[in-house]
Amino acid sequence: MKFRPALVLLLALTATCALAQSAADLGAGTGRKAASWPLTSTPSEAQAAQLSARFLTRFHYDAQPLDDAMSARIYKAYFKLLDGEKVFFTQAEMAKFAPLQTKLDDAIWNQDLSAPFSVFNLYVQRAVERMTYARGLLKQGFDFSADESYTFDREHADWPKDQAELDDLWRKRTMNDWLRLKLAGKPDAEIRKTLDKRYAGYIERVKQLDGEDAFQTFMTAYAETTDPHTDYLGPRAAQNFDIAMKLSLEGIGAVLQARDDYTQIRELVPAGPAIKSGKIQVGDRIVGVGQGDSGPITDVIGWRLDDVVNLIRGKKDTTVRLEVLPGDTGLDGKHEIVTLVRKKVSIEEQAAKKKIVDIKDGDVTRKIGVIELPTFYSDFGARSAGDKNFKSATRDVAKLLGELKTAGVQGVVVDLRNNGGGSLAEANSLTGLFIDKGPVVQVRDSKGQVEEQGDDDAGMAWSGPLAVLVNRGTASASEIFSAAIQDYHRGLIVGEPTFGKGTVQNLVDLDRFSQSDSEQPQLGELKMTIQEFFRINGGSTQLKGVTPDIAFPKNGDDKDFGESTYDNALKWTQIAPADYQPVANLNAYLPQLLQLHGDRVAKSPAWKLMLDELAQYKTMRDKTAISLNLATREVERKQQDAIQSGFRARHKAIDGSDATLGDEQSTLDDGLNANERSLKSELKQEKEAKKAKDVQLNETAHILFDAIGMIKADPKLASEVLPYGGKFASTAAVTPKADSTAVPPAQP
Repeated sequence: MKFRPALVLLLALTATCALAQSAADLGAGTGRKAASWPLTSTPSEAQAAQLSARFLTRFHYDAQPLDDAMSARIYKAYFKLLDGEKVFFTQAEMAKFAPLQTKLDDAIWNQDLSAPFSVFNLYVQRAVERMTYARGLLKQGFDFSADESYTFDREHADWPKDQAELDDLWRKRTMNDWLRLKLAGKPDAEIRKTLDKRYAGYIERVKQLDGEDAFQTFMTAYAETTDPHTDYLGPRAAQNFDIAMKLSLEGIGAVLQARDDYTQIRELVPAGPAIKSGKIQVGDRIVGVGQGDSGPITDVIGWRLDDVVNLIRGKKDTTVRLEVLPGDTGLDGKHEIVTLVRKKVSIEEQAAKKKIVDIKDGDVTRKIGVIELPTFYSDFGARSAGDKNFKSATRDVAKLLGELKTAGVQGVVVDLRNNGGGSLAEANSLTGLFIDKGPVVQVRDSKGQVEEQGDDDAGMAWSGPLAVLVNRGTASASEIFSAAIQDYHRGLIVGEPTFGKGTVQNLVDLDRFSQSDSEQPQLGELKMTIQEFFRINGGSTQLKGVTPDIAFPKNGDDKDFGESTYDNALKWTQIAPADYQPVANLNAYLPQLLQLHGDRVAKSPAWKLMLDELAQYKTMRDKTAISLNLATREVERKQQDAIQSGFRARHKAIDGSDATLGDEQSTLDDGLNANERSLKSELKQEKEAKKAKDVQLNETAHILFDAIGMIKADPKLASEVLPYGGKFASTAAVTPKADSTAVPPAQP
């Protein structure tokens, strides 16, 4: 988990963290869940910080002392999280903070977190002041005839010298917000109303930041200073991480989002209590929550989203009552009380899915199966408890492969794009679905001891042609799987070079080491790097990632995204290879497949369009400043309109639709934040985007089409490129045996 900088949290999120003030100078709101200000740390948080330090300095894979040198690095990371864009603090304030550079280690060891909390409190105060200043600017409006520009990328900028320079920076930020809406055709009165509401909402959200947020931010700075993938998870974050791993929770089965002061139903989970009731609809607003059949209803208007979620979630078979304002009524509409019984709800959106792509070339059509896997999930708790139906990525994929075989597919694509990893055990067992048996990964601990892990279950769930589609977001467990498939020559790796993460983390439940008798989690969890993993060929994915056999164009994000962008990433190294033998020789037809791929995309209008859109994306992404002159921006907008119109026309000519880009207005900046648009239009755009043609997936399927054709035409070649010489001509989907280990699975 990566904790986003507070500025991003403040400016881009729809209220997922909070603080309701009691301090008069911060302008406390009404009807909000209150927290005392200034924020102070609790004894439990001080204990959690010290416990984390003990583990990190003794048991981390690259253990480093928590001393003045580490303190200086924590200091730098902490301010990057709070004010990474350097828009809240001035140089004078940073000079006052400077003595803390060598004192944050003492704060942790002495269980006195007053220093980092004082910084966070000032951040809250400055954020409110800046937004209040921006609101004041709206009253007078702006002159857009001057030749001014606004530098919005301030990653490498200095903090403003003084208050005057800070005010000027915020004047330009506010001008740009106004100008974006003006270019979208909004009149001045509507612009003023929209921005005033937006900034007021920012103020309320930053006031809702609480002590746990302050502690989470500081501990994130410490944890990620040790290495990029070590994290501290507070009780809230730990619960969400657990849900993400097991893909289930106990609740009502609804996806919620904050919109204005309301918690709104964004999506209903199939087979969940909410959708089964027939009384909850997408767009409805939850204004109150009551426990049991007769507990009082708590007004939750204006609450932070996670506080509302905590009230709604609860133990299976318990009752929760929701006071609902239907989405199809106004704010003065009649409220309804809906009683629901909580159940275990599966989050199928992040589970493995399948589909079949029909590839036609000439007179030949072949069915290619696609397995989309967003994460390597596993419900370890259910598995260790003996639940025969425990959630597992491997079990789900094995079932889907069986269904694809029954449907008559001739090749399979495993789509791991943007799969950031998950369970190490799942990476092992999932690889086992595509090989007979053998090592999958080598793991080295801090003492230099190497353990070989792999698949001991004979048999394969799929023995036919295989491709793995990857991109820069393919990381960790996904890289273990992809590397093993490549080293065994079991399948083709297609796409972009992967993320480059080569380390393994384990969860440490800090409450196990607490002297408190409380049954409620108080100290959180430490996700700590404990091992490094290596390919079975002895190489490492650390920094280098997995290089595809057939490369697709890079999207250009490798400069800002990936292991190589971290200053404290572990260096690449290698060890001796494991005892394994490739199961095929894909080099026997890889040159021909590369040639066929190159010839096809060179003539493909869809591929050329993708390249042009990618080039335009890179051009826009590389901009760091923008003009504040109305005439200049109008010219730029017309140019963008012409470019997007051309893209729309080409999409329509290629596949008869422009679903990728939507209508003309949706392709241009409307000046609104996501939560300022209607939920209906937002869901419509998402639905249209899902219909868009996936050029890279289709080309990967076509590469398999070519491979299948060559295999069918040449028995000798087939014996070289099919696994084990093609002896597994008919295989049934297998269910991997349950791991008998009694400790939580590692997270690579």
